[in-house]
Amino acid sequence: MKHMQKTLRLGLTGGIGSGKSTVAQMFVARGAALIDADQIARAVTGPGGAAMAAIAEAFGPEYVAPDGAMDRERMRRLAFSDPTARARLEAIVHPCVLHENERRARRAMEQGSALILFDVPLLVESGHWERRLDGVLVVDCKVETQIERVMLRNGLARATVEAIIAAQATREARRGAADVVIYNDDGVTLADLQRQVAQTLQCLGL
Repeated sequence: MKHMQKTLRLGLTGGIGSGKSTVAQMFVARGAALIDADQIARAVTGPGGAAMAAIAEAFGPEYVAPDGAMDRERMRRLAFSDPTARARLEAIVHPCVLHENERRARRAMEQGSALILFDVPLLVESGHWERRLDGVLVVDCKVETQIERVMLRNGLARATVEAIIAAQATREARRGAADVVIYNDDGVTLADLQRQVAQTLQCLGL
């Protein structure tokens, strides 16, 4: 039997506006498999999603939209006003997301992927991921750069963006959890990012 190369599992994270999605696509273009935890979370709480029966039972039918998906706006208001509700929701959704992550990871390994990137916006905050990963890659920039980018991209007020950032792990906490940091602040071009991605792959032996 042919010897199978170990697939490297890296968590990819970064604050809002850091450019994480851009960096992820650069890795994909170089052969990495990308598994998007946010996309999976939307799927399991979408119409007919794996988490929906438990959500309806735990929170009541008023938290289910007419199409059978979770009523995200209503749930968001509840979760922000009641931390215990947020914890109950996470206890339902996280196992579903992790199960689907592992299913997709197994498929990527069967297809011969040498690197799987798990795109997890709240990787540092969650505490669920450390034992499932070989390392953590953080896309980093200054907080002021995050604010300016998100205001420009999403048309949000500065105070709104600052509140979103305040709800995420600090820049220092993300850097502290990182095995690899890709720097993407003002003045860093796409070519600069490509070079950092190439250097990272080289350091990983890929």
